[in-house]
Amino acid sequence: MSSTADLSRRSFFGRLAGRLDPSAPDTAHWHQVPEVSGGDGDVFWTGWSGQGEVFLAGDNGRMVHLSVRADHASEGWTTMELPVATPIHGIWGRSPEDLHAVGWMGSILHYDGQSWSRVQGAVIDHERQQYQASPDNTPLFAIDGQDNGEAWAVGDEGRILHFDGLQWRPESSGVFDNLRAVACTNDGTVYAAGLGGCVLQRTAEGQWQSVDCPHQCGFQAALPLAADELLLAGGRYFVGKGGFRGELVHYANGQFRVLHADLDMPRLRALKHYKGGVLIVADHGHLYYLKDSKITRLACDSQHDLMDVITLPSDEAIIVGDFGTVMTATSGFVRALAEDARSHNANASRWQIMSSPNQHQLWCVWQDSQGTTWAGGEAGTVLRLGGNRWQALPTIPNGLAVHCLWGCDGAGLFAGGQQGRIYRFDGQSWQLHFDLHLDLTILAMWGASPECIYAVGDEGLILHFDGLRWQRVTSGTQSALYDIWAYDAEHLLVVGDFGLVLRYNGKDWKSFNANSEQFLYGVWGHALDDIWVVGLSGTATHFDGSRWAAVPTRLRDDLMAIDGLPNGELIAVGTRGCAAILRDGQWQAEITPVPVGLRDVCVGRDGAVYAVGDQGTIVLRSSTGA
Repeated sequence: MSSTADLSRRSFFGRLAGRLDPSAPDTAHWHQVPEVSGGDGDVFWTGWSGQGEVFLAGDNGRMVHLSVRADHASEGWTTMELPVATPIHGIWGRSPEDLHAVGWMGSILHYDGQSWSRVQGAVIDHERQQYQASPDNTPLFAIDGQDNGEAWAVGDEGRILHFDGLQWRPESSGVFDNLRAVACTNDGTVYAAGLGGCVLQRTAEGQWQSVDCPHQCGFQAALPLAADELLLAGGRYFVGKGGFRGELVHYANGQFRVLHADLDMPRLRALKHYKGGVLIVADHGHLYYLKDSKITRLACDSQHDLMDVITLPSDEAIIVGDFGTVMTATSGFVRALAEDARSHNANASRWQIMSSPNQHQLWCVWQDSQGTTWAGGEAGTVLRLGGNRWQALPTIPNGLAVHCLWGCDGAGLFAGGQQGRIYRFDGQSWQLHFDLHLDLTILAMWGASPECIYAVGDEGLILHFDGLRWQRVTSGTQSALYDIWAYDAEHLLVVGDFGLVLRYNGKDWKSFNANSEQFLYGVWGHALDDIWVVGLSGTATHFDGSRWAAVPTRLRDDLMAIDGLPNGELIAVGTRGCAAILRDGQWQAEITPVPVGLRDVCVGRDGAVYAVGDQGTIVLRSSTGA
C-alpha cells in the first residue's frame, strides 16, 4: 500500500488535513436522519444516490425515496411500490432513470424513472404457494457495474449473473461458495468475493478464475483501490469470543495482507471511498475511517448493525443498517443533495451532443488560427465544422485512419495517421506529403510555422518538417509517443508510456519521468512552469518549473486528452464519456451525455469545448451556461 506509482492509492492515503475540524471525516459525529424511521424488524440493507435523489432499500421489499431539487424543494421521504416483497440487498445504476436492484430469491428489479418492475427471480410455484426451487431463485447479495451499462450480480452457491445492457445471463464462477461482494475496476476488471476467503477475478475473455487467498475470512465487501488492488472486508466467527471478529484485508500484485490485525473489531459489512479515505461500517454501531494507513473509530448514535454506505456526489455519505438506521455526518443533508442536483443540472446543461456525418471513430479534433474546427478519424474521415454543422471532407486515400491534424496559412491542412503517412489538403483533395515506409502510426502534430512542424507516434517516432522535407529525428526511446505540446519552437514536450516525457530545448531531445509509471496520453501547459500531463487510470501530474507532482483526480477512467480554457482552467476527457475540469487547483468531474470513449478535446477561441470519440461521437461544451 505504499507504491508511489498509483495515483488512486495516493488520493486515498494522502496526508490527513483538518484534524481539529469538527466536520473532518475522522472527527465528525454521525447521527440519525430523523425523517426516516423503522421498527424492530426493519433493516435497510443498501441504497443509491445521485443527481439529488436517494433510494434506500431493505427487508420485505421496502424502498424509500427522497428527491431534492436544486432550490432545496422536496416532498420528503416517500415509500415506493415494489413488485416483490423480498429483501433488497444491492442497488446499482447510472442515473435515477436507470437503476437495477437485486435481492433475496434471486430478485432482479429495474427502475425506469417511473416505476419498479421485476426482471427475473422470485418465481412462485402457484400450486404449492411457495418459491420454486430453481437457479433463478438463488439469493443475490450484491451488484456493481460500469459506465457502459454492463453489470454483475453475485449470490449464494457461486451464483454470478452478467447484464450486457439488454438482459441478464448466468456466468460460471467455478465455485460453490456463497458470494457477498462484487466490484468493477477502472480498467474493466471485475472481482467477486465471499465466504471462506473466496476471491474471484473475471478475465478479459469473460472467464472467472479463483485468486488464491490464504485467509478464510468471510468477505462481505470489496473496494477497488486501483486496477490490480483491492480492499476486502468481512469477518470470521470465533468460539472463544462468542461472535464474529472483523478483518480488513489488502490485496495487491497477487498478495494478500491483513491490516490492523491488532484491532478487536466486530464483523465489517461495507466500505466505500469517502473524503480522501475509506469509510467502513460494522456490526454493533461500529464505524471506522481509514486514511494514511491509520484507522480511526468514529462516533455515532447507533448501537445497531450497520449494513452499507451510500456516498453522495458531494462527497457526503449516508449509512444504513438494522432497526431502520439511516445516519449522516452532515447537518446540511438536504443542502448536500440540492448541491448534487444543482451540479448535475449545471454540468448537463453545458454539454450537448452534436450531429456527426458518420459513425467512424474519431481520434482528433483541432481548431486553426482562423477559428475553423476540424476532426479526423477512422476510414480516412476528416470533418469540418461550418456554423453548427459538421461536414465531411474527401476521405484520405486508401481509407487510412487520421490521428492528428495541423495547418496554417500558406501551408494547407496536414493529416497524419496510419502507416507513417502524412497527407496535405489543398482545399480540393488530399495529396501524399510524406511516407515513412514503415507501419507506424503518427499520433500527434504541432507546428510553429510552415517551415517548422513536428509529428510524433509509435515506437519513439519523431518527425520534423523544415519547409522542404520531413526528416526522422532520434528520440532515444522505443516507447509510443502520444501527444505533443510546445511553448515555442525551442521548448517542446512529448509524453508517452510509463510516465515518459521527452523535452526539446531547441537542439536535442532529453527524456525524464513525470513522477508516474502510468501511460501519459495528453499534455498541455499555460507556461513553462505550469504544465499538466494526464493519462491512464485518471492520472494527472503537474510541473511547476522545478518538479513534477501527482494531483489526485478521484477519477477511475483513463484521461486521453487535455486542453486549456481562456479563463485559466483546464479540461480533460477520457474513456466512458469522462470529462473533468481543473478549477482552483482541484479536478472536478463533469457529466457528459455520452457513455462512449472521448479521445480528444479542443478549446476554441470563444471558449467552446469540442470533444470527439468512439462511434463518431462529437460533444460540445458551451462557453456559457448555468
